[in-house]
Formats: sequence, structure tokens, C-alpha cells
Amino acid sequence: MAHDFEELVQKQRAAEAARATVEDLRQTYGPPAEQRMTGAQSGTYETALRAWRDLARDVQTAVSEYARETGRARAEVEAEVERAAATESP
Repeated sequence: MAHDFEELVQKQRAAEAARATVEDLRQTYGPPAEQRMTGAQSGTYETALRAWRDLARDVQTAVSEYARETGRARAEVEAEVERAAATESP
């Protein structure tokens, strides 16, 4: 699957937003291992955690494919995508 750089940046931003949601839930509900969450809280947290993991996996796969397609080092592409996601406006 062909990827363009802007697509990678958008995927990175989505993964970062999902991570922020998980962190917000941890702040609200407390650390999962230390607190007893209600059923609804646990479900919300687990859904958010799965979303973050799925999005993070998707961006990693896309970065690897892009690096392979462009003949660049994966680490170089990953760093460039992370910088762009952090500095460019959505």
C-alpha cells in the first residue's frame, strides 16, 4: 500500500490523540492496577487503550512501508513524521 508523508503525519497525530485520551482516563479513573474501576469505566478505558494500540500499530506499519518504498531509513522517517506531527497545525 502506497503512503504519502502527510498521511503518515495524520496517522501519527491520531495515535498521539488516542494516547492522550488514555492518559486523561488514567488521570480521571486512577491507574488501572491500583484502582477498582466500575464496569463502565473499565470498558471505556479498555476501548481507549485498544484504539491507541491499534492506531500506534497502524502508524508503525505505514512508516515501515513508506521507508521501504522510498529507500530511506525507517528511524529517519519515523523521526521526521514525529517532528512534523508535533509542529504542523492539523
